[in-house]
Amino acid sequence: DLTGFPMNAVVSLGGCSASFISPDGLIATNHHCVQGSLQFNSTPEKNLIVDGFLARTREEELSNGPGSRVWVTVAVNEVTDAITGKIDPKLSDRKRYDVIERRIKERTAACEKDGLRCRVASFFEGLKYYEIAQLEINDVRLVYAPPQGIGNYGGETDNWQWPRHTGDFSFYRAYVGKDGKPAAFSKENVPYRPKHYLKVSPKGASPGELIFVAGYPGRTQRHETFAEVKERTEWALPRYVRRNKEMIAILEETTKSDKALAIKAEPRMRGLLNGMKKNEGVLAGLVSGGILARKEAKQKALDTWIAADPERQKAYGPALAGIAEMQAESEKTRERDAVLGGIYGNSALLSTANQLYRLSLERPKKDLDRDPSFQERNWARAKEGLERMQRSYDHRLDRPMLRYALLEAAALPAEQRIAPIDTLVSLAPGMSKDDAAKKVDAYLDTLYAGTKLGEKDFRLSLFDKSTKEIVDTKDEAVKLAVALHPMAEANREREKANDGKRSRLRPEYMKALLAQSGGLVAPDANSTLRVTFGRVQGVEPRDGMLYLPQTKLAGVVEKHTGEGEFDAPDRLLAAEKALRAGKKTPYFDEKLGDVPVDFMSDVDTTGGNSGSAVLNSQGELVGLLFDGTYETVASDFLFDTVKTRSIQVDTRYLLWVWDAVEGAKNLLDEV
Repeated sequence: DLTGFPMNAVVSLGGCSASFISPDGLIATNHHCVQGSLQFNSTPEKNLIVDGFLARTREEELSNGPGSRVWVTVAVNEVTDAITGKIDPKLSDRKRYDVIERRIKERTAACEKDGLRCRVASFFEGLKYYEIAQLEINDVRLVYAPPQGIGNYGGETDNWQWPRHTGDFSFYRAYVGKDGKPAAFSKENVPYRPKHYLKVSPKGASPGELIFVAGYPGRTQRHETFAEVKERTEWALPRYVRRNKEMIAILEETTKSDKALAIKAEPRMRGLLNGMKKNEGVLAGLVSGGILARKEAKQKALDTWIAADPERQKAYGPALAGIAEMQAESEKTRERDAVLGGIYGNSALLSTANQLYRLSLERPKKDLDRDPSFQERNWARAKEGLERMQRSYDHRLDRPMLRYALLEAAALPAEQRIAPIDTLVSLAPGMSKDDAAKKVDAYLDTLYAGTKLGEKDFRLSLFDKSTKEIVDTKDEAVKLAVALHPMAEANREREKANDGKRSRLRPEYMKALLAQSGGLVAPDANSTLRVTFGRVQGVEPRDGMLYLPQTKLAGVVEKHTGEGEFDAPDRLLAAEKALRAGKKTPYFDEKLGDVPVDFMSDVDTTGGNSGSAVLNSQGELVGLLFDGTYETVASDFLFDTVKTRSIQVDTRYLLWVWDAVEGAKNLLDEV
């Protein structure tokens, strides 16, 4: 029951999971999930990313700023027939897309009449659809985040590795209006009273114990064909890792002597580092770990199973052939399409210009005719993003990242050029790197000197403007967005037709997988509320090596160097010394002989599960999930039932930190 205990206590932060742990709306999640809030509230003089934050009273709790959300799932209903039922099979792929999109928008609008936030989510590649209604709380405040020397202890050295000694926990509080309904930030707001909340167990989780993990996993690709995974292995993932490494180097060079700039860059830097290391592990798992070979074997087994029966050939053969054709077609322009996406993705300035321009084009339409991203239901959040941008935008960060993307465009082969960029920047196929760099630098001089989109008031002033009024500003960033729009729109149109085709082919492919396995196939993760279960246990990751299932406080001290990623706070070291001197604590594990820090389990999780509640058999919170192991992150493509492990922080460590390190009696009393 996703609306009953304990699942209703598990919430989404949009990209991370979390859970209510008190009747007054206290929310537990990961430290790495609150980086945006820490960055928003930090200054060079008071850097919360490094120093952490503790509100000892409700009045001291800090607003996360505009755009922060908590989503509480309140209803889940299957709506497959309403979305894909009775569609004329003679419709073109593009028309089929329009029908499905319209039906989804109509369902969503009807669902949201009661003030909820709703979405219609596809499961099993479009074979089933579920309507999910959520309460959207938009006054979210920071209550506690440990210093970096606890919350990100071990940094990138330990990331995706075991053993871990990271206190990856932080806490928010949800606020609503006095009527109990969601409301914008106000000092008059009161803590949200959740229908259900989790009891924080002071006993944590021990080896062999059954646990459940509930959260909002983002994306897995377990139902991709072998050809699709092969392309990721040979092209997409190596490209991703290379680009992240190069962009990290750019940001490090740009911010090395400027603390204020480093604070603005921190969330992006953490994201680039985390994604790079994870995908290095995914690549290793696909290639040397044998996942790609196993995927090929599974594909051959499916093909053989279909070929063995004429009825199966008739039912499923066309779907597999159609998917293969689509895959081959997409590879023809993949380089150009990826570079174009990178130009938008690398520059907050261009992304903002594009958003404002597209909104002006969509605004005159009836709401049901608008692109889903630009429907009125999203306007408030879009405006909040324009405001929040002030805390993270700086042309000194934006320019080198856009420069990087434009140089990628300059290097494209003749048959995959981005013509608007060539025209604006004066680029040509075959141009030398030095000449291209000079042209790009000259263009960027003009662009950044001729834009005011970095100014909050100017950005916000364009939000309600017509297309003509926006174009008439002659803002250079707007000019770039306008120039790129036709090509980007053509790509979107092509993708809509492809989505229409997928809505025919992928469900038939899934029917084949389900029939072959007797129905024992789970849908891919899609950012909806899910549960997984397993046991606390170690693993033998490779021959001759054994990972024990728990780490302990002594390991934090052993790793401590006093600098960089292994710099535990003095107050933690003092509390640990007091413990060794005989100071009693209820969070000591007699079997382990110490306070537990992190533990491993064989549950099935992925990105988006960060911050997920780890529950014991009574539904009590015994930990927070925060990571996986480097050796098995390729399980996103094919789950390894033997070696896959997730990493959780034990509630005994967070309670000990509150008690012995921070003296956070207010929080201990509350939970």
